[in-house]
Amino acid sequence: MKSPLNTLSLKSLEAFRAIIETDSATAAAKSLGITQPGVSRLLASFEEHVGFALFYREKGRLFPTEEALALYKEVELTLQGAERIALLAKNIFNSDLGWLKIVAPNSFIAGPLADVVTDFLRLHPKVKISLDTQTPAAARELVAHRSVDCGFIQLPENHPGLLVEPVLSGITVCALSPKHPLASQHQISVHDLRNEPLILLGKGRYSRTQIDSLFGQANISMQIKLETHTVAIACSFAKRNLGIAIVNEMLAGQYAADDLVLIPLVPALTYEYGFITSAHAPMNRLTTAFFKHCLRSFTGAE
Repeated sequence: MKSPLNTLSLKSLEAFRAIIETDSATAAAKSLGITQPGVSRLLASFEEHVGFALFYREKGRLFPTEEALALYKEVELTLQGAERIALLAKNIFNSDLGWLKIVAPNSFIAGPLADVVTDFLRLHPKVKISLDTQTPAAARELVAHRSVDCGFIQLPENHPGLLVEPVLSGITVCALSPKHPLASQHQISVHDLRNEPLILLGKGRYSRTQIDSLFGQANISMQIKLETHTVAIACSFAKRNLGIAIVNEMLAGQYAADDLVLIPLVPALTYEYGFITSAHAPMNRLTTAFFKHCLRSFTGAE
């Protein structure tokens, strides 16, 4: 007998199984979509490999030997395993299987990302997604060191360990109660906000630097009533007419309702978000599929 797996092929095992199940080389050939001589050659190859006959012929039919019946169960298990591997490979190729780990700001996950993730999971029902929210600094390190597959972060971004692709942009708005005197305006200027109590996201953010600069250029002193680190909290207090929140429309849109209106701020300030992955390794197939899905969802591009 030759050494295990030295010349054994899956095709030979398939031919062997088909003959067992049909009692005929001709029927086996038909089920496999090959010629009868082809099946005979595959069977001969298998018999040469094992070193003994596997069938005997009687009245034009093939009957398995006891040795063949002893092998059949293991052959069936082997072929089932190979079929599972092929299916798994196909699912991986089509990005229909796997676990995708994403990090993004909390308001971004609950806002513009929510529909995108929902649609992606409907298209790929066997995929599982982990959504984590961290500080921007922590998010950068998690993605750069491949602890997560990808993330979303406000631009500009220049971390050396990241690859960044812009995917979404929006404007700055004033969030305020419908009871506020400015609530009926189509836009609110920096000059309109003179002496108005403001609700701002905390210092250290690029967007906060832009807002500070805008007021500085207009020579208007900001009357800060409340500082917070989430859009949700800013909007919550704006609803209560504590002041006017200056926030990102993309993130604040989910909180707009009868008790909160969003009015564009002028001069316009834009927010831009990027899709980030590690610069130390290429995206895997699942991450690439999700990135392309995000591009289609956010920009309509492929």
